[in-house]
Amino acid sequence: MRIYDGIGCAAPDMLFPKDGTDLSKWAVIACDQYTSEPEYWNKVEETAGDAPSALKLVLPEVYLGTEGEDARLEAIASNIGKYLADGTLRQLPEGFMLVDRKTPVHESRKGLVMAIDLEQYEYAPGNKAMCRATEGTVLSRIPPRIKIRANAQIELPHIMILIDDPEDTVIGAAFRKAQEEGIKPLYDTPLMMDSGSITGTLIESSSDIADGIVSALETLKAKSSDGLLYLVGDGNHSLASAKAHWENVRKDLTGDDLKTHPARYALAEIVNIHDAGLEFEPIHRVVFGITPAEFIEGAEFFFEENGVTAGEAPVEGQQNFVVTTEGKNIYISLANPPHSLAVGSVQMYIDSLIEENKGITCDYIHGEDSVRSLAGDANTGILLPAISRSAFFDEVRTAGVYPRKTFSMGEAFEKRFYMEARKITK
Repeated sequence: MRIYDGIGCAAPDMLFPKDGTDLSKWAVIACDQYTSEPEYWNKVEETAGDAPSALKLVLPEVYLGTEGEDARLEAIASNIGKYLADGTLRQLPEGFMLVDRKTPVHESRKGLVMAIDLEQYEYAPGNKAMCRATEGTVLSRIPPRIKIRANAQIELPHIMILIDDPEDTVIGAAFRKAQEEGIKPLYDTPLMMDSGSITGTLIESSSDIADGIVSALETLKAKSSDGLLYLVGDGNHSLASAKAHWENVRKDLTGDDLKTHPARYALAEIVNIHDAGLEFEPIHRVVFGITPAEFIEGAEFFFEENGVTAGEAPVEGQQNFVVTTEGKNIYISLANPPHSLAVGSVQMYIDSLIEENKGITCDYIHGEDSVRSLAGDANTGILLPAISRSAFFDEVRTAGVYPRKTFSMGEAFEKRFYMEARKITK
């Protein structure tokens, strides 16, 4: 593993399935997807069958807290040992992996798989680390994940980390150089469950392309006003758990082990926030147990000191969000909002409603049509504005983290699939 201290990352010694492995059965989607759809995961198990599969090395969260959870964890540890011993997983030359993901809705989303230095990552709001969380971290979600990581010899990442590279000097430039040099992909495979396909091209750390990647990241870092280089887009709780596990391991280390121990690093896919294949969508709200009229009346009281108005058109220059009612939009406009983002302001109000009335609940919804279909006489739909990519990094610099459930990076089937792995024990 080649370590690059100045940019908080490393070119790892990745593990990859041996030649001849059916990668369409090996690769499975991130474990935190389809958590309310056990039928999806049943179909994944049927598709993988007895073939080598990452499914046998991860715990889909649909099974967290179920009767069979402990048995699955035991099977995961056994399968990892088996795959390492029998050569199902082989070690690749030290380097980066350039990945290109195609989905039913996007022709291409390019990424760079590398290892992030957990000493350079923090999730507390307002921190000034090189790698930061984008949303609030729920601490109660970390211990179950630490338990899994602490008992595993390897990691398979579904973490996606964003860089702000409008000129595409890192990932796009590396792809172009690899194409010029005629470097062939290591793998090219369809993905199960109609999720598209993916290619991966290994870039060895000794190559000029790897040097170019590192140099471009160093330049981005130098341009950063406060040292921020990476923002966690997906998998923040997995990364937070990896950090907590490293902090436990670190207690017993001295000397060079403190820098080189594999548990100090976490494998992740880096994606340019400006990539056209990366869909940024707001996450809307539906509040159950309150009528739109009651919601609007309560908003006018809650935001009384924030210059609130309600009308059929947004107020230019003010913060606006939409309440859907009887097939039309009512705009709540705030002249002096309590949060810099509409999602933050409206979440403050929703939290107050839930605290005061246990009969009121909130769900977080993707897509305007779904919000409108769920809203009705006794439920209120709230539509939120899109998040600006160009202002995304600056918002974290200013606000610390985004409010929970602010944005989504694409549909569920577009999330990262498990493919590459890495040892995290010595």
